[in-house]
Amino acid sequence: MAYTTINWNVDEDELDEYVFDKATAQYWLDTRVPVSNDILDWQHLSATERDVINKVVGGLALLDTLQSEEGVDVMRRDVRTRKEMAVINDFLMMESIHAKSYGTILTTLNDEQVVKDAFHWMNNNEQMQFKVKKINAVYQNGTGLQKKVASVFLEGILYYDNFFTPLWYRGNNKLANLSEIIKLVIRDESVHGTYLGYKFHQGFDELSEPEQKQFRKWMDNLLDELLENEFKFTDVVYGPIGLAEDVKQFVRYNANKAMQNMGFDSIFPNAELKDINPIVMNGINTETANHDFFSQVGAGYLMGNAEAMNDDDYDF
Repeated sequence: MAYTTINWNVDEDELDEYVFDKATAQYWLDTRVPVSNDILDWQHLSATERDVINKVVGGLALLDTLQSEEGVDVMRRDVRTRKEMAVINDFLMMESIHAKSYGTILTTLNDEQVVKDAFHWMNNNEQMQFKVKKINAVYQNGTGLQKKVASVFLEGILYYDNFFTPLWYRGNNKLANLSEIIKLVIRDESVHGTYLGYKFHQGFDELSEPEQKQFRKWMDNLLDELLENEFKFTDVVYGPIGLAEDVKQFVRYNANKAMQNMGFDSIFPNAELKDINPIVMNGINTETANHDFFSQVGAGYLMGNAEAMNDDDYDF
């Protein structure tokens, strides 16, 4: 059988090219966000506050490592269109940038031993290991629809426990550059979650009614297990600074959004936008942040100017 060329003039699903164009317009690199400008703010935080931030950033590094090495890659086996493959390839690259960016934050603000301690913590914490093992088990053994659910739950719910702290400090006018990276990641993950939720819904609609009921039972059980673990994690990490209940409400709100992305109703009736800590929402809305699916690169993020290539540039 001959291998055929992808034809970008053929629309198998009009959302594919739209998402590809928007996602590529949002390219960014951690090296272009001056996290070192936050060092003065960092030095004025208490040791407990710094420890919480290191743990949540370290946790994000572990989750995005899973996504960049396993989670996005397995999505390529179940694409519905050829352009979808291109979109997934873009997502994969950005997950690697996300994982690297958390290391940039940790190494910029901490000495070497603190960074080692943060990595040791994230690799051995009981709740962190539970969620990565639970999600990865679906990636390795689940159906195409199950993998999409696991990815939407990870990026659309579990990440947000760790996103809360940087946004809270930004809402208090602190750690502007650290939170800028987080906001750039959130913008990417909003695209990923919405797109995969849309693709999931297409496949889910093709199931028979009994199959849909059985699938929903599996999905609800997975979510219950993940949320029970997540709230334990929240108590452990955020208890020392008194924000655990606010974080749980933030997670519930984003759980509703994740379910809506997949075509389902909200599961938490008392977790609406008005119920979120206003300081966190202020952190999202400050400066370049756009908590919006199709936002462009923020005005505070400057892409480098294009320069002509020289012969020396090819000497690797």
